[in-house]
Amino acid sequence: MIPLPLSTIAELTGGALDGLSPAGGDAPAHPVVTGPVVTGPVVIDSRAAGPGSLFAAFRGERADGHDFAAAALAAGAAGVLAERPVGGPAVVVEDVRHALGLLARGVLARLPEATVIGVTGSAGKTSTKDLIARVVERAGATVAPPGSFNNEIGLPLTVLRADERTRHLVLEMGARGIGHIAYLAGIAPPRVGVVLNVGTAHIGEFGGRDGIAAAKSELAEAVPAGGTVILNADDPLVLAMAARTEAEVVTFGRSGRADVRAAGERLDEAGRPRFSLVTPEGTAPVEMRLHGAHAVANALAAAAVGRAVGLPPEEIAEVLSEARPASRWRMEVTERADGVTVVNDAYNANPDSTRAAVDVLAHMARGRRAFAVLGEMAELGPGSAAEHAKIGQHVARSGIAGLVVVGENAAPMAEGADQVASWTGECVQVDDVGAAVTVLSERLRPRDVVLVKGSRVAGMERIAERLLQDGAGAGTAAVETAGGTAGGDRA
Repeated sequence: MIPLPLSTIAELTGGALDGLSPAGGDAPAHPVVTGPVVTGPVVIDSRAAGPGSLFAAFRGERADGHDFAAAALAAGAAGVLAERPVGGPAVVVEDVRHALGLLARGVLARLPEATVIGVTGSAGKTSTKDLIARVVERAGATVAPPGSFNNEIGLPLTVLRADERTRHLVLEMGARGIGHIAYLAGIAPPRVGVVLNVGTAHIGEFGGRDGIAAAKSELAEAVPAGGTVILNADDPLVLAMAARTEAEVVTFGRSGRADVRAAGERLDEAGRPRFSLVTPEGTAPVEMRLHGAHAVANALAAAAVGRAVGLPPEEIAEVLSEARPASRWRMEVTERADGVTVVNDAYNANPDSTRAAVDVLAHMARGRRAFAVLGEMAELGPGSAAEHAKIGQHVARSGIAGLVVVGENAAPMAEGADQVASWTGECVQVDDVGAAVTVLSERLRPRDVVLVKGSRVAGMERIAERLLQDGAGAGTAAVETAGGTAGGDRA
């Protein structure tokens, strides 16, 4: 973050200084009180506070951040962004959440060299954000969020990490309704906007795919003339957003019409994509370390952004070939000491991403036994039971050895699997994470492959963690990046 005195923070947020004492002695009769200077990060957890930081005191469901303000100040925080006096240096505002956004917008206005790159979509936002950050870093200092910091808390916290050296801000933008992305784009006006897809994630909160498309199109609308909107040529609802922007439109996808596309696509024995990256400037080979055919679309979107910031196709392809998972619990592939392969894709789930993960599992397991351990896909609305049943059918048609369905809300998956008469695999329904671990421990043998996936509310990552602990082996797990409440289980 750029250094700012508390007085400037008060101006940017419309707040009032509190807890400051004017200089004494021979100071002027009406001294200008600027307060301490914030030089460190803005934090929402008092345990993360340190010298020069700003602690934003949020009122949560379980705790009130104001109660921890003293601890943050004792740890060296320069001040507190608060809704009431806290007995120390503070900027007091009506709403900390809104003030955090105002502060981020004010800081960004002081960084004219920073280009904001916004990313949205029903699936793949975080993985694509990570790839984009890796690519554009080749063209200048880049700031991107850890995990899924994609809401009205996480996005401004990411913006506030930027400083004078920052050239690219890669921001994930999620939504739970109409107007959410427009609000985030108001905090960080994008120069480049990427719309990945319009799927069924959280469809219950939008009333249908048209509602999701309307929400996603807010990013395209926010990019001004002179900017670049990058759209998925393979998704008609996304491609239609070209009519809703004055910016240059660049398309990506497998379609021959796409400006940035893949040719000669295939998967190796581990399910890792290989393809030729085709751009108007030339072609270059890509051999990804990420798993699954769905990673290709994410890579093409990242390539289109790299092209927009002036990188040649050869350099973009090199970065895409080097990239590993940067956010936790997303297609992390680990081989245990006993030869069992665990695919931890437990960060979140919706029908599209779950089908894609099952396809990866089936490809990886050719000649091996495979088990899908699936929890509920939350917020699907009235069609939830039908969507879960379709996933069960997809698992059965994939020909894998076993399906473990975890939790009552996911039960229709088992019903769907049973409807596929040709399937010879085993389906087991359990109540909770502990029971799932027991079922697996009784069945897994060396060389088996197991996929673990579900929405955040299902806590499926605990199953993957137990499987790896029980295996007690060093593997090839992807690097984990801590998430937090600033993230969002958002569409």
